[in-house]
Amino acid sequence: MKKIIIFASGSGTNAENIIKYFQERKNAIVTHVFSNKLGAKVLQRAHNLKVKALHFDRESFYETNEVLNILKDANPDIIVLAGFLWMFPKKIIDAFPNKVINIHPALLPKYGGKGMYGSNVHRAVIENKEKESGITIHYVNEKYDEGAVIFQARTTIEDHFDEEDLAKAIHQLEYTHFPVVIEKVLQLRENI
Repeated sequence: MKKIIIFASGSGTNAENIIKYFQERKNAIVTHVFSNKLGAKVLQRAHNLKVKALHFDRESFYETNEVLNILKDANPDIIVLAGFLWMFPKKIIDAFPNKVINIHPALLPKYGGKGMYGSNVHRAVIENKEKESGITIHYVNEKYDEGAVIFQARTTIEDHFDEEDLAKAIHQLEYTHFPVVIEKVLQLRENI
């Protein structure tokens, strides 16, 4: 049974979707959800789905090895960033090479980088009158949104779309594709 750990900062709808997807499978399970925000809804969603939920602070993530050591003890096959807003530390990336992936709500390399998340991305896409947007699932490196691309899916932006309409379309792509891509990455790792 492959082990998945999710990092999230917000409400956790993607995390919940991933947890439920793998509860239906026999090949992998989400063992932990980590959040850098104590009041994040993702922690409650994890509790409700009987998944260990942990909160951590900036010091235990960046300055000490507390989070790193918990991850080493848990020994995940993959670490999934699902709406996690902090830069991932090099020491964790180095400890889990090619095992940390992220989802971004745009077609990278467009609309990536520091501060480009959630509604900030959707607003920029709409303001620039783009004809399409989408999601990018990629490996995580030491720079925001610059790791190797694993998968992209696109959606057409209708003329009447506002930020909210685009956000809904992007969420649908995330819910449809993210768990399936995670499963494929795990299968690929098995064959390496």
